[in-house]
Amino acid sequence: MGKKVMVVDDSKFMYEEIKFFLNKSEFEVVGYSKDGEGAVACYDQCMPDVVTMDIVLPGIDGFEASAEILKVHPDAKIIVVSSLAYDDTMTRATEIGAKGFLFKPIEKALLLEALSKVFEEENA
Repeated sequence: MGKKVMVVDDSKFMYEEIKFFLNKSEFEVVGYSKDGEGAVACYDQCMPDVVTMDIVLPGIDGFEASAEILKVHPDAKIIVVSSLAYDDTMTRATEIGAKGFLFKPIEKALLLEALSKVFEEENA
């Protein structure tokens, strides 16, 4: 089994796209949540190796959900995935402890590169 990925996005299309991009790679989607509260609960259930986290979500947003996950699991690896392409968005993602940032729409090569980079940094 490859590295376990949890996808957090209110768009089922984005979930399916990420799942499709990761098909036949070293990464496997093991969990999905469409809202922030569900993301926190889902993390505890599937214990992924990495999370792709949207920012704009129903209920608590992706920043809050990430902070909650990192409070309980400080070693969690979170990559923020968003269409909000502002400097302060990327700064805030870094401040909460995100390991990377991807802009929507996602490109397969960039997704795989960002996921791989998280684990390269861990082993460096």
